[in-house]
Amino acid sequence: MITLKSAREIEAMHESGKLLASIHVQLRDFIKPGITTLDIDRFVQEKIESAGGIASQIGYSGYEFATCTSVNDEICHGFPTNRVLKSGDLVKVDFCIELNGGLSDSCWSYAVGELSPEHAQLMKDTHEAMMLGIEQAVIGNRIGDIGHAIQTFAEAKGYGVVRDFIGHGLGPTIHEEPAVPHYGKPGKGLRLKEGMTITIEPMITMGTWQMNMDANGWTARTRDGGYCAQYEHTLAITKEGPILLTNQDDI
Repeated sequence: MITLKSAREIEAMHESGKLLASIHVQLRDFIKPGITTLDIDRFVQEKIESAGGIASQIGYSGYEFATCTSVNDEICHGFPTNRVLKSGDLVKVDFCIELNGGLSDSCWSYAVGELSPEHAQLMKDTHEAMMLGIEQAVIGNRIGDIGHAIQTFAEAKGYGVVRDFIGHGLGPTIHEEPAVPHYGKPGKGLRLKEGMTITIEPMITMGTWQMNMDANGWTARTRDGGYCAQYEHTLAITKEGPILLTNQDDI
C-alpha cells in the first residue's frame, strides 16, 4: 500500500535525512586507504546513535549491520568486514536512519585514494543519472519517466543499469510501495502523487548489469567483475517539485 505523507510527516523524514546527510559528509574525510569496511560501519552507527537516532537496517530481515558497504564489483548489500580498503577502490555506503519517527535512506559512492579516470567518470555519471531521474519525480508524471531518464542517459554512455535492485517507497517501513525501477518507458507505470516519499538509487555498472549472488544470500556483484557505482536520495513529491530529504548541499 502507498501511504501519502502529511507535511508534518515529511518534515520528520527531513530531520532524519539531515542527520543521514551529515554523516555522509563526514565520511568524505573518514574513508581513506588503510581503513576497513567494518570501521565505516562502526563510525556510522556511532554517529547515528550519538544523535539519538536508530540504525534501521540492523535487524531488518535478519541483517546485522548499520550499513551496507559494497566495494568495486559488489553492486549492493556488501557486508562490513575486516577487508582493508586500498587506493583505487570504490566503496558504496548505504544506510537508513529512524529519528523521532522519521525515516531516511541514502547511499553514496566514495573514491578510496586515487581512482582510475574511468572509474571516477563512472561515479560522476551515476550521480548525474540519479539527478536526471529526480527531475522527473513531479506530480502527474509516471514511474516510467524516472527510469527512462536514467536508462537513456546511462546506456548512451555504454554503462549497464542494474535491473535486480530498484528504488522504493519509504515510510512507515524501510521498503514500501511503489517500486521505482531505474529503467522503463516514458508515460508508463504508476502516476506520481503529492505526498509520496520514494527513493531513487540507480546502480550503474562499467559492463554488464547482470549479477551473481554471493553465498551469504545478500551481496550481489557484477557478473563480469566490472565496477559499480550507486547514489541514492530520499525525496518527497510536492507541489513545489521533488524535495530532497537527504540533501548534502545544505550541510
